[in-house]
Amino acid sequence: MQATAKMNYVRVSPQKARLVVDTIRGRKVEDALTILATSNKRVAPQVAKVLRSAVANAENAGDVDVDDLIVAEAYVNEGPRMKRIRAAPMGRAYRYYHRLAHIVVIVDDGQSAEANGEE
Repeated sequence: MQATAKMNYVRVSPQKARLVVDTIRGRKVEDALTILATSNKRVAPQVAKVLRSAVANAENAGDVDVDDLIVAEAYVNEGPRMKRIRAAPMGRAYRYYHRLAHIVVIVDDGQSAEANGEE
């Protein structure tokens, strides 16, 4: 059984968020939460929040043992870019983009893959 959680419009660049998300993909949920708790990256608490939400969704959806859950998929998509202006010399203005990210985490207990293989 799979459960999904998303966090949209996170104010961090997708490239930086992917560095954190890549470390938890394919791991058990306990290990992933430990990795995120000890990470020095600014986006790690937000990724942990999404992971805990996916675990809660799995608990609410059916009869699932939380200890058996693994992070089946975890990825970061690019969100919209906010256009901002920074003051520059001689009355000019420099434009820059503040990037946003969408974080998606899917947890799985491995039972659905076994059931599909037997049929």
